[in-house]
Amino acid sequence: MKKRNVEVVVISDIHLGTYGCHAKELLQYLKSINPKKVLLNGDIIDIWQFKKKYWPKSHMKIVKHLMGWITKGVKVYYITGNHDEMLRKFVGFKMGSFEIVNKVMLDLDGKKAWCFHGDVFDVTMKHSKWLAKLGAIGYDFLIILNRVINFIMQKMGRPPISMSKKIKNSVKSAVKFINNFETTASNIAIYNRYNYVVCGHIHQPEIKTITTDHGSVEYLNSGDWIENLTALEYNNEKWKLYSFYKDPLMKDVFLDQEAIEQEQILETNELFDNLLAEFQIKNTLKV
Repeated sequence: MKKRNVEVVVISDIHLGTYGCHAKELLQYLKSINPKKVLLNGDIIDIWQFKKKYWPKSHMKIVKHLMGWITKGVKVYYITGNHDEMLRKFVGFKMGSFEIVNKVMLDLDGKKAWCFHGDVFDVTMKHSKWLAKLGAIGYDFLIILNRVINFIMQKMGRPPISMSKKIKNSVKSAVKFINNFETTASNIAIYNRYNYVVCGHIHQPEIKTITTDHGSVEYLNSGDWIENLTALEYNNEKWKLYSFYKDPLMKDVFLDQEAIEQEQILETNELFDNLLAEFQIKNTLKV
């Protein structure tokens, strides 16, 4: 596969170390590009849910590939998020072309891009972190359950569905949160006269221009590698939203979809076994 040259690539919300992470698909995408700058925009490693007993080879291959870029001199910014907030203790750390930061300001062809994860706007993160962590576990479980349902739907000849997307789109508070997130980020960017505001966090891939009485800004969200499998790419003074599912070159990568789904079923069984084991251990301790 011939690699595409990309000036800047933004990837967020990979959640390595969780069952919902599509590491194999991500690796194929990473192998298909030749970037000059890479922004890992938060929640790359899910430290909240990290467990020693679940770290597949496919997840380690992502880390190795990123390290390969760094050794080649590709500039890689690791922007901290809420699921990897532990790394905020190391903000300012530099090793070769690698750097850990809370935010990045880029000059792109004379225009300013403000890049950060976005959890700073999440009220739940500020006042009810335990609730956010509980929600993260529930979300991960929902994604795995969704895979099982889609496996059955496929056998029945029906199209796949996204349970989490349906919930997000149907629950008014979720829709309101996304709208408020986009508006808040854009208003601050306009006030500071930035041309672009680049975020992650809400797993909602988007490129759109937001205009207020004070000006306009291009709002961009890189989405995630749990459901949407998306990234942002900047080339020739333009941003575009990359989608793994819409990439015709990736169709040859995963021809045996049934084998993939079978592997996902095995991961689901492993998840249930782990949850059951933890439940039994907790009950034993109570006794």
